[in-house]
Amino acid sequence: MAKRVTQIAGSVDVAFFFLFHALGSPILAWVNIASVAIYVAAYYALKRRRNQLASGLIWAEVVLHSALGTLLIGWDSGFHYYLLMFIPAICLSTPIRWVFPCLLGLLAYYIGLDAMMRVMDPIEPIHDLALYIVHVFNLTVVFAMFSYLSLFYVNVVVSAQRKLRLMATTDPLTRLLNRRQMKFMLELEIERFRRSEHPVGLLLLDVDHFKQINDSHGHETGDKVLETLASLLRDHLRAQDLVARWGGEEFLIAMPNSDSEATTQAAERIRKAVAGFDWRQLTGEQTAVTVSIGATQLTAEDEISRLISRADKALYQCKHQGRNQVAMH
Repeated sequence: MAKRVTQIAGSVDVAFFFLFHALGSPILAWVNIASVAIYVAAYYALKRRRNQLASGLIWAEVVLHSALGTLLIGWDSGFHYYLLMFIPAICLSTPIRWVFPCLLGLLAYYIGLDAMMRVMDPIEPIHDLALYIVHVFNLTVVFAMFSYLSLFYVNVVVSAQRKLRLMATTDPLTRLLNRRQMKFMLELEIERFRRSEHPVGLLLLDVDHFKQINDSHGHETGDKVLETLASLLRDHLRAQDLVARWGGEEFLIAMPNSDSEATTQAAERIRKAVAGFDWRQLTGEQTAVTVSIGATQLTAEDEISRLISRADKALYQCKHQGRNQVAMH
């Protein structure tokens, strides 16, 4: 963002160079060449991550340029408008304890410049039409830059809110729903079931012998196995199905509008997909990764705890009978 600002500001100063030559103010024309050089220096300082230097150059250019423009051709030129652009910059980028002093200093400078021009005449005045053109040009540039900065900050806020929402509702490793969000979604699904009695299937999936995978290949490989498994689940489930990392190597899947037969078929499809996947690309050797899946159906008497408990019993049955299978309870 800062780099783009320097590019825009430098381009504006190039335009100013030709404008002031045309309006008969050569001093201000060459002041803008100096401003372009400052913005170029600030741009390369930003590229080298010398942000404080770049910020200091930008501040110095705007403060001095606004003062010079005002002193040379008058308050009505509108050069002082550029000082107002520091208000959002101060509020957003300055440590909180320095915000008020910096704003107060900016206000004092602004008022001082205004007071000075009330008691002195412009050093290099230009005719009224030229002054009006400069005023409109400055007003237009500041308006455009304020609009651009406003849109940028709105996008930043929206993006930050989206990221916070994502962090609050998804598991950071698998990008599936987290346990809290899955409970919330299940509550909604149960309420919908009580109104319409549409069938809802539930799958509780556990990676078989996952501790052995971690012990043999390391936790990084274990994490990759979970990420890959999450991807397989997305590929083999419908768009309306809810998938969550329930905890550790356990995954919970809610399947709206899925009767007992469809739920069992989906579980078997997932089991086969996991067992048939070439896990050597993750572990570097022949490794069997399988899953056990406990399945159940939502009933009118169910609360979340009872529903999941029934799926957990079905999962336990799979484990007891040898793993890598599906059981319906």
